[in-house]
Amino acid sequence: MQAQVQIISDGDSPRVKFGTGKLQEAITAEGIKTEILQSIPTDVEQRRISISIQGSDWFKENIAPQVRKKVPEKKEAFRIYSADNDIYAVGYDSSGALYAALELAERVKENKKLPDTIDFTDQPEMVLRGTAIGMQKTTLLPGRGVYEYPYTPENFPWFYDKELWIDYLDMLVENRFNSLYLWNGHPFASLIKLKDYPYALEVDEETFKKNEEMFEFLTTEANKRGIWVIQMFYNIIVSKPFAEHHNIVTQDRGREITPLLEDYNRKSIAAFIEKYPNVGLLVALGEAMSGIKNDINWFTNTVIPGVKDGLKELERTDEPPIILRAHDTDAPKVIEAAFPLYKNLYTMHKYNGESLTTYEPRGPWTKIHQDLSSLASIHISNVHVLANLEPFRYGSPDFIQKSVQAMHNIHGANALHLYPQVAYWDWPYTPDKTEKRLLEMERDWIWYNAWGRYAWDDERDRQEEIDFWSDELSEKYGGSRKVGRSILKAYEEAGEIAPKTLRRFGITEGNRQTLLLGMFMSQLVNPYKWRVYPGFYESTGPKGEILIDYARKEWNNEPHSGETPPQIISEITRHGEEAVNAIDKAAEGVSENIAEFKRLQNDMQAYNAFAKFFSEKVKAAQLVLEYDHSGNLETLKEAAKHLDKSLKHYRTLVDLTKDHYLYANSMQTSMRRIPIGGNEGRYKTWQEMLPLFVEEYENLRRNIYKLQQAGSGNIKQKKIEAWQPAEIELLSEKERYPVEIGTLVYDRMSAQIIDLAPELNRLTGVKFQEQEQVENGTVLKFRNSKPVKVITGYFDSEDPDNLVAPTLETNAAGNIRGQADITLANALKLDDAPKINIHTYRFEPGQHQLKLGKGRVLILGFIKADQKIQSRDVGVKGKRAIDWLFE
Repeated sequence: MQAQVQIISDGDSPRVKFGTGKLQEAITAEGIKTEILQSIPTDVEQRRISISIQGSDWFKENIAPQVRKKVPEKKEAFRIYSADNDIYAVGYDSSGALYAALELAERVKENKKLPDTIDFTDQPEMVLRGTAIGMQKTTLLPGRGVYEYPYTPENFPWFYDKELWIDYLDMLVENRFNSLYLWNGHPFASLIKLKDYPYALEVDEETFKKNEEMFEFLTTEANKRGIWVIQMFYNIIVSKPFAEHHNIVTQDRGREITPLLEDYNRKSIAAFIEKYPNVGLLVALGEAMSGIKNDINWFTNTVIPGVKDGLKELERTDEPPIILRAHDTDAPKVIEAAFPLYKNLYTMHKYNGESLTTYEPRGPWTKIHQDLSSLASIHISNVHVLANLEPFRYGSPDFIQKSVQAMHNIHGANALHLYPQVAYWDWPYTPDKTEKRLLEMERDWIWYNAWGRYAWDDERDRQEEIDFWSDELSEKYGGSRKVGRSILKAYEEAGEIAPKTLRRFGITEGNRQTLLLGMFMSQLVNPYKWRVYPGFYESTGPKGEILIDYARKEWNNEPHSGETPPQIISEITRHGEEAVNAIDKAAEGVSENIAEFKRLQNDMQAYNAFAKFFSEKVKAAQLVLEYDHSGNLETLKEAAKHLDKSLKHYRTLVDLTKDHYLYANSMQTSMRRIPIGGNEGRYKTWQEMLPLFVEEYENLRRNIYKLQQAGSGNIKQKKIEAWQPAEIELLSEKERYPVEIGTLVYDRMSAQIIDLAPELNRLTGVKFQEQEQVENGTVLKFRNSKPVKVITGYFDSEDPDNLVAPTLETNAAGNIRGQADITLANALKLDDAPKINIHTYRFEPGQHQLKLGKGRVLILGFIKADQKIQSRDVGVKGKRAIDWLFE
């Protein structure tokens, strides 16, 4: 049988060839016989489709001048038009030609035939539209630090699965993504060998060859689909074999940049560029390095020279893009310092931090975006980690569309970098508890579809979008457009719950907090004890009030402004109910993918239970704060009733999740702190959390009873014992001092201890010179024969001369020694100082050096590490925090 349709294209272009193949598949699927030709035949009996790149030699030779039409002069733009019996699919570049072929293929699938006539032009708004895959795991590898995961079949068996990669890359190109980022701490030692440092390689020869093969395969297949592969790396991290050879650690945020570190990393980057010239680099200066001077030094003297060295070996004179991540650095200063050396610099910054909270961003984080977008030709908005969305399904096209508009109109971004919706640390799988684990790219299809759709064009008509998504959902689950509309409503109602809750009540947007596990009452009534991340409230949502401010204003009869806590809990409760009503209504008409629909339905019920649980808890917290102002015990009794109601809803949440989810949070390390520490992979399910919330409720009831028994007097406090000091050998030549009232912690009278927590009474501190700490930091050297904890006092103020306490948002290794949490809040009072919070650092037996950054910090002594210590707010300066009611 003679072909009914001839497809003529430039077979020398991998992207055109790929698009041609996809178009042929679509036409053939409709029973139409096709053939592919390399040049246009002279006879015109068959329908002909030509796929070409405007201005190419093939285009000039095969497309007659009289039928050529103008294509927009923008990367990836295309035009599809007909003339007589022919269809012309012309791209401005090879990617444009690819997308033209895919657009035509989609129309054939939708209409079951080729269009009779057509003239359609399109082009993307976001110039880069990329996704992230973490070469990371849920827990740390033995003997390694955070982000340190060599590329091996043991660590990442899926990385070597070519069929999986084909499915993923096909999903990306179908959704018009054009970039793929691989995130890893130090990938170079898995991918290249260095002549000067042969011992730095941290995979065996067989694995190294597999890695070479897979990178070649991945980049080749990605290129066919118009996808640019980008390797991300953190600084400064070195390979474990390299570190062991030179008797150094793999990473140390406080270490100096040495010639050895500089040379090794520069040569690693150069060798990577030389070996993988088409792979981009995303540079993270933060987390394993600190200080803007170090950042500028490293970027300009190590990273850029490394790239240039690699290009020189390739005899290239162009400058491929280097992407600078703004996290934990002053990116505008780095860019300004780097521009004289290298012009083609792109920038990237987190959209709502590490969560999805708003399409109305503002504040200091928005200012960073605006500054960067004014400096670089390409500024990328990074939808990062999504800590507040794990683990339930999220797919609100309305929220996503408005978010992309905010990226453009408020931040000035012109590119998107998208994380998986869930389980970044456990990719490619989801947290669903199923017989065969679900793939994230399949479960969360609507996540990728929506972001890809609006990154291409965010100005689509709302009513048309409702119809579009209703049809998409009805096609997936069977039934009418009405059924699809109900599912869409469920997605969009539920899609407001986590963003609104976190931005109004959370401690941080970072993956330090797993929102959907819930929060403790202490975190609601005394949030700053839990170290609210600076800029979080001001940046991740509309103006509004947090609960403690709302309660104070209520008591003082002051006017409220913006979003308020009662407003938000009312809204999330309504959203939850509407989501369940909509999904239940849709259930009657669902006829396909029934098992997945039931999982989606269960997620909507879980969101509803969470909203009710959280709302009752906020009502209880508001009454507790009212009691803090009034002293009216009846108010506390009402709070207890609401807390009891919250537990009933939480038990429902436990029932909905225990057979459906393996975990809530995919980062299962000590870096997860809220609602509680995730040490050793604990407290990652609702079932594990329930007894802790019950205990919180019982503590409140017990303390209400004690208050009743005490009448108008104060509750007699249980005697608190001092911590047991530990014996150590101090190797630093420093003076010691008793931690007691009257002691000077610095050599000035205003640094006298006025009051302190009884836990600190038996300690002996180590005295440092104040100015020395401010200018050079603090180095403490000691030897211990048994496990100890170093007791440190951090000043709770924004004075730049005070050292900032460990911050996991900018230092993922900031809890390696258990130092991230406040152990005793407001525990020490000096004559002229702000509140002082106690943190502890654990050390096993051995000789150690504790190196802290620049700024004042107190070293208050050493205690036996294994004794039980109770975290609390001591209240030595000002009023004692009300969260004692839950102890």
